[in-house]
Amino acid sequence: MAKAQQQASATEKAAKTAKKRTVKVDAIGHLHVNATFNNIIITYSNTNGQTVSWSSAGKVGFRGAKKNTPFAAQIASQDASKQAFDLGMRKVKVYVKGPGAGRDSAIRTAGASGLEITEINDITPLPHNGCRSPKRRKV
Repeated sequence: MAKAQQQASATEKAAKTAKKRTVKVDAIGHLHVNATFNNIIITYSNTNGQTVSWSSAGKVGFRGAKKNTPFAAQIASQDASKQAFDLGMRKVKVYVKGPGAGRDSAIRTAGASGLEITEINDITPLPHNGCRSPKRRKV
């Protein structure tokens, strides 16, 4: 009985302390496209770097190998860009990272949804002969 009361009081404290953070949405923002081999993550942020809206191929319902397709990237980009556009974002600078398949289709969809793309930067990290690469795959 005492344990149940402690759990109830802990959840009440968490509810009191948790406040929804409000993010200031400007007309100009950033679009980050993280395209890995397994998934694609689309994030819209304001100029301070605070997230305005986000989506991923897994969030919109794709599973397994279908997550890394251009169509999944297109649907995820539509989802995130609609939220950002409704909140008042109009122009974006695009930052693309990773070797995934849906990079281009995500950018095209963002442009088609009403957002003006001012510049596109590829920020994929490239090693300058850093760590030794792993052995070749044996398939």
